[in-house]
Amino acid sequence: METESEPYVRLATLRGLHQVVADLNTARSLADTLQTVADGIVTGLGYELSAVNLVRPDGDLVVAAVAGSAGAEALMAGRVGSRVSWERRLAMADQWGSLRFIPYTEGWVLDNDDVPQWHTAGPAPRFPDEWHPMDRLFAPMYTAGAAGGELLGVISVDKPRNGRRPGAWGREALQMYAFQAAIAISNARLRANMQRALVRLEREQQALRASEESFRQAFEYAPSGMAIAEMGGDQHGRLHRTNDALCRLLGRSASQMRRYSFSDLVHPEDIGTLLRTSAEGGRAELRLARRDGTYVWVSLRNSVVADAADGPRFLLTHVEDIEERKRHELQLAHRASHDSLTGLPNSAELRARLSSRLCGRAPGSEPHAAAVAAPYGCLDGFAEVEGVEGPAGLGGGPYGHGAELGQAGVYAHGFGSEAGPDHAPDCGPDYAPDELGYGAHDGAYPGHVHAIAPPEDGPDDGTKGLAVLFCDLDGFKAINDRFGHHTGDAVLIEVARRLSNGVREGDTVARLGGDEFVVLADGLALADAEDLAVRLRSAILPPIRVDGRAVRVGASFGIGWAGCGMSADEVLHSADQRMYVEKRSRAKAGRRAG
Repeated sequence: METESEPYVRLATLRGLHQVVADLNTARSLADTLQTVADGIVTGLGYELSAVNLVRPDGDLVVAAVAGSAGAEALMAGRVGSRVSWERRLAMADQWGSLRFIPYTEGWVLDNDDVPQWHTAGPAPRFPDEWHPMDRLFAPMYTAGAAGGELLGVISVDKPRNGRRPGAWGREALQMYAFQAAIAISNARLRANMQRALVRLEREQQALRASEESFRQAFEYAPSGMAIAEMGGDQHGRLHRTNDALCRLLGRSASQMRRYSFSDLVHPEDIGTLLRTSAEGGRAELRLARRDGTYVWVSLRNSVVADAADGPRFLLTHVEDIEERKRHELQLAHRASHDSLTGLPNSAELRARLSSRLCGRAPGSEPHAAAVAAPYGCLDGFAEVEGVEGPAGLGGGPYGHGAELGQAGVYAHGFGSEAGPDHAPDCGPDYAPDELGYGAHDGAYPGHVHAIAPPEDGPDDGTKGLAVLFCDLDGFKAINDRFGHHTGDAVLIEVARRLSNGVREGDTVARLGGDEFVVLADGLALADAEDLAVRLRSAILPPIRVDGRAVRVGASFGIGWAGCGMSADEVLHSADQRMYVEKRSRAKAGRRAG
């Protein structure tokens, strides 16, 4: 896992965590689920050893799965630790959210209790957060997914691969994984009970009456949603029966639920996912409508209940609420692509957005000429506006005439307000990208609109392109050195706000790091870009008040132009060089004026 010094979560790590969480629901039995939980700690969370201690019916905890070491598995698997000893450990441990940590300086009192363990002695840590062999880290699992529920088991982890105690990100990842592991183990138990009940339903009449009650209780009192739907005939897919958990989740009574099928409740964008889900053992993650009109993310798992004579009789659907998991995933994805201080897109996200507008074919070739004929043809943009509410317009050029400014969290098509889908010509059914020469070797793709830089030599002919404004703050270092990082951070946050307020809805404002920012603005001519730089510089100049003190910074802007045939780094380097030229020329002008 990433260390605390890393500013952003690596997308590769996020994908790994997402994969091991997804793997929790792929196991076919409780034993497989427990082993998958232990394996996920080792493969996805960066620990060398893990053990799953499961609560038995008598209350004691048995080591049900071990991963990472054959020796540790031979030593611990199947051994039992008393509930009293486990409760003592959890009570004396430091609380890291829902995690429990016992440092090696305090764990010596546990050396002789009956909890299975593999810890060995070792030298004192060389630095404060170094992991010691006698450190103990536990992740309790509860039936309700939170500390208020009944204890389901405890995950024990050891030997972080980076040799350090987990930081904030590592702790959050382990907590989320333990939350999902508790759900997976509960669901595995539930599925086993349901399968046994369904088999008994198909036996002779006497056994059928006994198993009917077992099934009813397992269905009605399941902690997650359950539904039975009709199969075949005119009522195919109609919900025949739903449990209380599903009714509460969707805010509808059982009688109201019988009026619908899942296709009536699914989000319009997810109907294809529902239709692609096979009935036999099918699963899908999609959104279902609540009574109040909102949608909730759920995971559907289908099982067909049938008999040998009549074939399929009805469909049993398990509905699991995954709204919290989806929210965590979105938060982690946002942290991976955005600056933690200002909330602006970070360097990686900036390069990704810029690269998506560029292809490997240099301007001037025949395919470009064909594409320029319809400058916004078949373009479905991607830019996410970062900023806060500002005045309705800045006046003049593409920023005037009441153009709406960006607001945080708004998504637009393209970079410019005039490049949206409402103005895009229809390419027609005969549109053939291959006829234009787009191929994998040049990075172009169907519907791609080539970026062409306006000519900078000679008079401005009004050609519009993708402007890249590289901004470096003047005087920021002096403020940071004199008043401290707290004041410096406040200045950066305010500058980010002013820059976001000064651009259009489709433009991108990003922070590269330090006191450097970049603005991407599509559909600008040379004069428009220069005017935008002047406006943004003027917006930055007013004093910024921090803790009752007024400070002031300036800004130097370099204007570059993105064009196909260039890489994102080449575009940013060009704008950076022009910024330094502009900074030096302004400094010389200031000395002559003095």
